[in-house]
Amino acid sequence: MRGSTTYSATCLLACVVLLIPASSAFFTLPSPWGYKCVNSTCVKEENTGLSQARTLNFCKLTCGEVGVLWPRPSKAVIGDNVVEFLPTNVTQKTTCQQGVCSLLDQAVEIFKDNLQRNHPEYSEGSAPWKGPWDPETIAHTLHLDITVAGGETRLGLSTDETYTLRVSTSGSTSTATIIAPSYFGARHALETLSQLTEYEENRDTLMLVNDATVEDSPAFAYRGILLDTSRNFFDVNSIERTLDAMAANKLNTFHWHITDSHSFPLYLETLPKMAYYGAYSSRQVYYPADVRHLVEYGRVRGIRVLPEFDAPAHVGNGFQWGEKQGLGKLAVCVNQEPWQSYCVEPPCGQLNLANPNMYDILGQIYNEMVELFSPIDLFHYGGDEVNLNCWNTTDEITSWMDENNFGRDADAYYNQWSIFQEKSRQLLTAANGGNEVPGILWTSHLTEEGRADQYLDPTKYIIQIWTTGTDKLIGELLQKNFRVIFSNYDHWYLDCGFGAWVGEGNNWCSPYKGWQAVYDNNPHDIAANLTGNTYSNSILGGEAALWSEQVDETSLDSRLWPRGSALAERLWTNPSHNWEPAETRLIHQRQRLVARGIEADRIQPQWCHQNEGLCYL
Repeated sequence: MRGSTTYSATCLLACVVLLIPASSAFFTLPSPWGYKCVNSTCVKEENTGLSQARTLNFCKLTCGEVGVLWPRPSKAVIGDNVVEFLPTNVTQKTTCQQGVCSLLDQAVEIFKDNLQRNHPEYSEGSAPWKGPWDPETIAHTLHLDITVAGGETRLGLSTDETYTLRVSTSGSTSTATIIAPSYFGARHALETLSQLTEYEENRDTLMLVNDATVEDSPAFAYRGILLDTSRNFFDVNSIERTLDAMAANKLNTFHWHITDSHSFPLYLETLPKMAYYGAYSSRQVYYPADVRHLVEYGRVRGIRVLPEFDAPAHVGNGFQWGEKQGLGKLAVCVNQEPWQSYCVEPPCGQLNLANPNMYDILGQIYNEMVELFSPIDLFHYGGDEVNLNCWNTTDEITSWMDENNFGRDADAYYNQWSIFQEKSRQLLTAANGGNEVPGILWTSHLTEEGRADQYLDPTKYIIQIWTTGTDKLIGELLQKNFRVIFSNYDHWYLDCGFGAWVGEGNNWCSPYKGWQAVYDNNPHDIAANLTGNTYSNSILGGEAALWSEQVDETSLDSRLWPRGSALAERLWTNPSHNWEPAETRLIHQRQRLVARGIEADRIQPQWCHQNEGLCYL
C-alpha cells in the first residue's frame, strides 16, 4: 500500500510536469522545501505536507526576537503568524500638522512602492500580481493610522526620531498604528512596517506579520554616509539610489563632498567659470535644480544632505580663471609637479591666503551653497591635509608672510590657517543671513595634540575623526569638550583594500574593511578605552566614507552596500554584541536592498541565506 501511494504521487508529479511548458515549469511547481523556526533559526526541511513547514519568507518574518528587521529596533515583539493581502489594499488616516501631512503623504507613497518591490518581477513602478487569490486575501486591507504630534519638517541634531508601531489584525483588516513626535520618526516607522512584509511565492500575494509591537529610537543623532563626487562624477540617479538605500537603513545624513582639487562639478550661477574650468565635461555638472531636487529627495526620506566645501587645501581645478579676470591667483600649486612635494595625492592645489580676492570668491561660493542646500543646520568646512610646503614655496605667499612679519615657520602658517578658518566661518554665517550653524572640520594639523582649543572654539566646531580608533587625540578632543563624529579609517573607510591607483601594491588604507569590521566599530567603546568615559553626550555619531579615486556610479552600490547597513545598525542600535548574531538578518537586508533596486554586493552564497547558521568557522 505504501509503495502504491509513492507511485501515484510520482506519477501525478510527472503528469503535471508534462502538462506545463518547459519555460514555466520551474515557476509553477511549489518548492519541495519548507522551514521551521527552531531556537530562533529557520531550519530547512522537506515539506511533506504533514509538518508545519512554511516558506522561507514566512519563517524569516516570524522567527527570532525581531524577525528580519534592520536595523535592530530598541524593543520589539513580533508575532508568529501572518496574514496575506494585496499591495493595492492599503488605506490611511493621518493626524498631523499641515507641513508634516504633505511629507507623510509622500512617505506613504514610498511605502506602497516598497510593498510592490517585494514582487520578484517588479519593474518601473509596478509588479504583475496575477493571482488567482482566495476571497480572504482579496478582502484583506492594511490600514495605516499615523499620528505625528510635532510640526518639525527639517532634520536637526535635536530632532526626536523615536516612534512606536503597533500592528494588530481583526477580521479582514490589519491596522498599523504609528505614533511619533516628528515626521522623521513616523517615516522610520513606515520603513519598519515595510520590513514586516514579504512576498508569498506560492500564492503571489504579500504577507504581513499579523501582530507586532515596536518601540524604537536611535542611539546616535548623526548617522551618515560620505560620497566624494569630485574625484569621479556620480549622476543624479546614482545619488538617488544611495538616498533610497540610506532610508532603508535609517541613516540620516548624506555628506556630499562635492568638490576637491580634481574637479569642481557644481554649477554656481554667480560664478559659472568654476564649473566651466573645473568640471570633467559639460555633462558632468550638478546644476542648481539637481541639488535642490536631491536635498528634497533626501528630506522626504528622513535624510539631511550636508554640503562640504573643503578648504583651504583640496581645491585647484576650477580656480584657474582668476588671473584672466584680474583677480590674481585664487589658488596656488594647482596641478603642480612633482605632486609629492605639494599635496597628498595628485592633483595639488590650495587657496591663496595672500590674495584678498580669494575671500570675495569664497563668500560667493558660500552664498550659493547655502541657498542651494537651505535651510542648513550644519556645514562642513573640510579643512584637512594642508601642505605647508605649497604655501612656503609660493613667492606671493612667502612675500606676504615676510611683509607682515608673520614668520615662516610651521606655527606661523598654522596661525594663518586658523585665521582663514575664522574668516570662512564669518563668511558662511553672513551667507546664512547671520544665523550661526555648527561647522564640521576633519582632524588635521589644527587639531593635533595641544592645538585644537588654541585654534578652534568647541562651541562652534564639531570635529570629524578620520584617524584610527586608537588615536590618543580622540580622548584629548573629548576632554576639551569638542563634539565629535567618528569616521576612523581603520573601520569606516569603504574605499580601502583595493589595488593602488598610484604606483603598485595596495591602496594606502588597506586592508579591505569587511562588514564585520564596520559593524564592530563602537564609538563609545573607543572613547572608554582612551579616557575611561563613554562621552555619550559629546559623540554625535558616525559616518562611513567613500572616497572615489577607484569608484564611480557603475560600482557605487556594491562599495556602499551592504557594509553601509552594518554601519546603520551600529549607529541606530549600538548593540552590545559583535557582528555574529546579526549575520542572518544582514544577509536578508542585502536581499531586500536588491529587491529595491540597489545593486548591493553579495557577501555569501545564496545557500547560506536558505540554510541559516551553517556558514561558519
